[in-house]
Amino acid sequence: MRQILCFGDSNTYGLIPGTANRYSWGTRWTSILDEKLQFYGYRVAEEGLCGRTTMFADAYRPGRSGIDMLPAILETHRPLELVVLMLGTNDCKAAYETTPEKIGVGIERLLDQIWREREDLPVLLISPIHLGADVEKYDREFDRRSVEVSKGLKRVYEQIAKRRGIAFLAASDVALPGEKDQEHMTREGHAALAEAVFEKVREILLKKEDSTDRPCFLCISIDRLKIGCYSSDRTKISELHYIE
Repeated sequence: MRQILCFGDSNTYGLIPGTANRYSWGTRWTSILDEKLQFYGYRVAEEGLCGRTTMFADAYRPGRSGIDMLPAILETHRPLELVVLMLGTNDCKAAYETTPEKIGVGIERLLDQIWREREDLPVLLISPIHLGADVEKYDREFDRRSVEVSKGLKRVYEQIAKRRGIAFLAASDVALPGEKDQEHMTREGHAALAEAVFEKVREILLKKEDSTDRPCFLCISIDRLKIGCYSSDRTKISELHYIE
């Protein structure tokens, strides 16, 4: 199986809003993406960590700076076909007194690390969802300014992606934070983001594998105790039934 690395924070880890628990496999966007890509011969390496930043060190929780961890993670999952990078929410914490532009510097440093691993390694850069207006009521590490900083990340990341010649997606265009903490995605948000990321991955990696001139046919694939029906472009079009 060829590997795709998803490197992010608690919204890549799959933290359930308002809890300390994690969404199960099949609900997290990374796991949905994995299931969509298995038929193409790809698997997703989930590397989401609660509290992870682009480059800021957390005084209370070690190992949260992305630039300190990414090189070893890239080496761990060699060889890689694509890196999906979604960070920035935790950089918005009041203690860091930062701006969208400074967070962008952290993203650029992470991109440099990725290309030191392999200079032609494709990257999908994702700007995170916006923090909710009342996030400080649920997480005192954020304040009102944090919300505005989070809203500025899409603009900065999109500019970086254009300048660096990489693919870009704004998670805030497809998902919202849950009402229970104004910070983490709901299961509906995870499903929507998985679909959006899958379409981007198709553009980046799978176009050459999709054949438009082959005759249409159906095939059966056993997918985690479910039988699925697939079309000629390997897109699942129905689930037939569960295997008891």
